[in-house]
Amino acid sequence: MDIEGYAKRGLLRGDGSLKEKLAERILEIKNISQKHAQEIANAVIVEAKATLYPTGEIIKPICSGVTMGDFGVGSRGMGDFYTHEKIAEVIGKTSAVVDSSHLDDSGVVRAGGQYLVVTIDGMHSRLSDFPFLAGFHAARAALRDVYVMGARPAAMLSDIHVSDDGDVAKIFDHIAGITAISELTGIPLITGSTLRIGGDMVIGERMTGGVGAVGTAQSLTARIQAKPGDVILMTEGAGGGTVSTTALYYGMHEIVDETINLKFIDACEALFDAGLVENIHAMTDVTNGGVRGDAKEIARTAKVKLIFDEEKLRALVNKKVLAMLDKLEIDYLGVSLDALLIIAPPEYAKHILECVCSRGVAIDIVGKVDEGEGAELIVNGQSREFVPRFRESAYTPIKKLVGEKTPQNIDAMKKAMDKAAVQAVEKKRRIVEMLSGDI
Repeated sequence: MDIEGYAKRGLLRGDGSLKEKLAERILEIKNISQKHAQEIANAVIVEAKATLYPTGEIIKPICSGVTMGDFGVGSRGMGDFYTHEKIAEVIGKTSAVVDSSHLDDSGVVRAGGQYLVVTIDGMHSRLSDFPFLAGFHAARAALRDVYVMGARPAAMLSDIHVSDDGDVAKIFDHIAGITAISELTGIPLITGSTLRIGGDMVIGERMTGGVGAVGTAQSLTARIQAKPGDVILMTEGAGGGTVSTTALYYGMHEIVDETINLKFIDACEALFDAGLVENIHAMTDVTNGGVRGDAKEIARTAKVKLIFDEEKLRALVNKKVLAMLDKLEIDYLGVSLDALLIIAPPEYAKHILECVCSRGVAIDIVGKVDEGEGAELIVNGQSREFVPRFRESAYTPIKKLVGEKTPQNIDAMKKAMDKAAVQAVEKKRRIVEMLSGDI
């Protein structure tokens, strides 16, 4: 609970009983005296008042009037993709080989004659109460993002943010999840940061953060390299943080065990050991947003059309996981499957299939790349448009209530976000120009 935000909203409404209400909210969570709760509430109000109306260009935040929830930020659908396009605009043109404008799995720069690949993956927000799972899946995701750029991971790093009332053991449980991956792969966790969320101003037990990874490569397998005539292959997938969250919050806990595996990493290592990575045009991991999201991003980035065979895709989803998703009416093509998607010239398909299968990982050709734009899904011989929804498939009870439909005022929200992004770029430009005079 963000008690500073709560206090600011109360001050804006002119709530005269704010101190008492804050004290009540604090006592809901903290086992302290009424007097101490009121003292904290009073201190919060003092700090909130001091920052309610900031002045000066650097301090004053840019506002769009569009909330994260309304626009589906972080929900890996059309709203989130649009937001990331705006993020790339604010960052601007860089000297990187691959940056955020490519909407790829990792960023890439040249260093010491090699490609240096860097990525960061946040822990799944609904796994805060399951720290080991949060660490395990975030670490595996970070390594996947390095592998799919054609790089071998060299190290990992951790960033943890904890709330004031969380048990300290959460940190240890989380690190155990990360280092389980580390010990199984031989890729060390070498540094990190542990901070509180909002310091004393956020109470509760929530934990969040992420795991980063870095690796090196001689050549890249970025999405932009997908070419017409290529075939699309996919390995088996049982999901990670998203599927675990679905299983946990629908009371189907036994399905979580299906997600605990290294099949993705085994497949990548097999391709590296066989020297086949240099024959692959592009790779990606099917994560949040599912195959729908990846198809859109690859088609947009590489300016090609992707065509998928639904029957082949369905056959590669872990049977227990697929049964759960079907039972809950969750679109398996719109959620994270943690499968490896490979785009390569057809003459190398047989070698890739044999190589990955030799490591005990199922794989098949699931589509092709063609001239054109966008993506198609072939279902029972019929071609259908294959696009992501406004949000990823709703995979928890609360997400089903939020829904996946595009808001009616989407165009107005986009205009507000466009304006805010321009303002951010202008703010950056003015500050850079000001500081450049000091150099």
